[in-house]
Amino acid sequence: MRFLFCVFICLWAGISSAEMARVDPRDSVVRDGWGKLLVELQLSEVVPYRVFTLDAPRRLVLDFADLDWSDVDPDALLDADRASGVRVGPLRPGWSRMVVDLAEPLRVTEAGLKTGEGGARLLVVLEPVSEDAFAAAVGAPPAPGWDALGDVDPQNRIAPQDGGRLVVVIDPGHGGIDPGADRGGIKESALMLQLGREVAAALNSLEHVQAILTRETDVFVPLHQRLSKARAVGADLMISLHADALEEDQAQGASVYTLSPDGGDAATRLMVERHQRGDLLAGVDLRENTDGVASVLMDMARRNTGAEAGEFADTLVSRMEANGVRMNSRPRRAAQLVVLSAADFASVLVEAGFLSNDEDRATLLRTEGRLAFVKAIVEAVLIWGAVDG
Repeated sequence: MRFLFCVFICLWAGISSAEMARVDPRDSVVRDGWGKLLVELQLSEVVPYRVFTLDAPRRLVLDFADLDWSDVDPDALLDADRASGVRVGPLRPGWSRMVVDLAEPLRVTEAGLKTGEGGARLLVVLEPVSEDAFAAAVGAPPAPGWDALGDVDPQNRIAPQDGGRLVVVIDPGHGGIDPGADRGGIKESALMLQLGREVAAALNSLEHVQAILTRETDVFVPLHQRLSKARAVGADLMISLHADALEEDQAQGASVYTLSPDGGDAATRLMVERHQRGDLLAGVDLRENTDGVASVLMDMARRNTGAEAGEFADTLVSRMEANGVRMNSRPRRAAQLVVLSAADFASVLVEAGFLSNDEDRATLLRTEGRLAFVKAIVEAVLIWGAVDG
């Protein structure tokens, strides 16, 4: 029987509904012990939590309910050779996640929360094991209702409010524990959420269009669940919004991606890695995200949706240029991105610009700068969907 060490504690007593519990950074640490790795967190009060490990890459995942990390610098928590990194952030409404990158195979051998006068102290102990033993123990514990959106039963599709409406899903990239690109304190996740809200509001002002956001707050949504939500609402079109960043600012301008049959060039592969590594960083168990539909049937269906996506992408590039959006030298591109892989609706990814470029970043920070993107998307939807605004 596979050994899966997980702890899921639901001690709701003492949790204040008015104020979240907090982490005390002065008395919290991830450190090496005698042949062990110790995770010690000082909390202001008891909160529900769970602990598990994941592989490829090896990492420890801790989920907490109603816990505020705002005082914590995750880099300052790390004082260990057995761990190589620490990340914290929102996961879903009411829940946050801590991910500890493991430098070697380690198994959780102890996890406990003790109360005292100063609140509660969590201790997680990990000890070295073989690679095979580590692989046998990994996996998120089963917990009904845990997933932020959950898998969608085709029999329970959410019908649009009006059967004659064009359903457009707006997908602000990243979120929560996965902030995406970051330049000068400007996070891709926050900026794309703002743009997404503005696009959705503009589309919803049209009589025959219904726009739905994959996330409406700063929460993490795994890539496969973004597609599941679009499928659940009967999407005709999905538009994913991103703003990349490079180490140097030579790249600039907006571009529109559709699904590629191959990996593309080196620059494209790096872009795909940057946009899709969030699931790994956030500790998503990728083994559970495989598609059960035969690949040949999916490929046949994508021939139709791929052509429709290409038409919309071409139209969107044209409308962006007409509205004065600053465009990349290659505004039409293709890549193997998860959010473009649906076989039952058209999908595109809009790279609104580069946060690493001063002019692109300044444009996206201004309301009037984003307005050009909003107008272009609305016009493209109206032309592509042939709907009366």
